[in-house]
Amino acid sequence: MTLPVPPPDDKDWTWVISAPCRECGFDPATVGPATLADRLARAAARWPAVLTRPDVAQRPSSLVWSPLEYAAHVRDVYELFGRRAALMLEQDDPQFDNWDQDATALERDYAVSDPATVAAEIAATAAGTVPVFSAVTSDAWERTGRRSNGSRFTVATLGVYFLHDVEHHLHDVGA
Repeated sequence: MTLPVPPPDDKDWTWVISAPCRECGFDPATVGPATLADRLARAAARWPAVLTRPDVAQRPSSLVWSPLEYAAHVRDVYELFGRRAALMLEQDDPQFDNWDQDATALERDYAVSDPATVAAEIAATAAGTVPVFSAVTSDAWERTGRRSNGSRFTVATLGVYFLHDVEHHLHDVGA
């Protein structure tokens, strides 16, 4: 049975590329080209333990995703940001397709996903995405791209934004 998606988080989280996150403690000043790929890999490696919890599919409240739903979202985030970074490295200042994370959660039915499958998919998407960031050359970190709402990123700031998302969601699930 498909559960309704909790209310959308309509905050503009782009501020995390330049200021620490008071909720999870993420500090963008600690992220650089030399550490980004490793931290993305380490974050992905923490999700399998979350997905073995007996209450993995339980929402703490109707307003919050379950750990399983967060994990399914993280899987999709790894895939999306890998594509976006690759696009920025291949094209000059591309505009990214709009992504509605809440619509995706409903379409992919995050709430009833198989935890073992999601764990394997996080590992696979991370294995495809982390090398994109680890292979960025020093002159390519400043290449740009744009979200459909006009937010501009460099490869470096996209990586910081991405890393915050996956580390923040580990905080959300208490991992």
